[in-house]
Amino acid sequence: MEKNTQPEWLAWAKELQFIAQAGLTYSRDPFDRERFGRIREIAAEILSLRSGLSLETVKGLFCNEEGFQTPKLDSRAAVFRDGRILLVQERNGTWALPGGWVDIDQSVRSNTEKEVREEAGLEVEAVRLIAVQDRNLHNRPPYAYNVCKVFVFCEPKDGGFRPNAETVASGYFGLDELPAPLAEEKVSRAQIEMCFAAAADPDWQVLFD
Repeated sequence: MEKNTQPEWLAWAKELQFIAQAGLTYSRDPFDRERFGRIREIAAEILSLRSGLSLETVKGLFCNEEGFQTPKLDSRAAVFRDGRILLVQERNGTWALPGGWVDIDQSVRSNTEKEVREEAGLEVEAVRLIAVQDRNLHNRPPYAYNVCKVFVFCEPKDGGFRPNAETVASGYFGLDELPAPLAEEKVSRAQIEMCFAAAADPDWQVLFD
């Protein structure tokens, strides 16, 4: 599977942000904390200059965490019925696998099942892992923070779509009839193809970056 590469300036900005946040977390010397704060500002300025976002917006997205910086966790459900995969349509018209950020009080398994229930009105059982991916290697556009995407094969139980705050429709689609446009920032065609391959292979080996 072809992987994306992120621009060098984004990698540098992320590394500076990581160094600065770790320094602010563990340093007690006020002068060191001042220096690490300035490094964090430089990282934000780089990102603002190259991305076109305002410095205020970048600081809100890029510099709003405390403690040791780790990747965010996103779970995506691969639910199949009669050889077709379940996709949900978001309010902006794009289509994606059901899923989202893993809540602080949820496991990967429970969060995946919860997201399908909330977005598609369907009860499922999460049964096996398909892949654990570094989002910025597989999805566009690149984010200024790292995300681990966990794809989970799920078996449908019962239920049906109902209106909700996040999605406006759901449906099952064959690989040759995927709806457009896909929410590429959340799931790519290559990732959906991966899910089809995993569903067809009972001996599937989990992929990971």
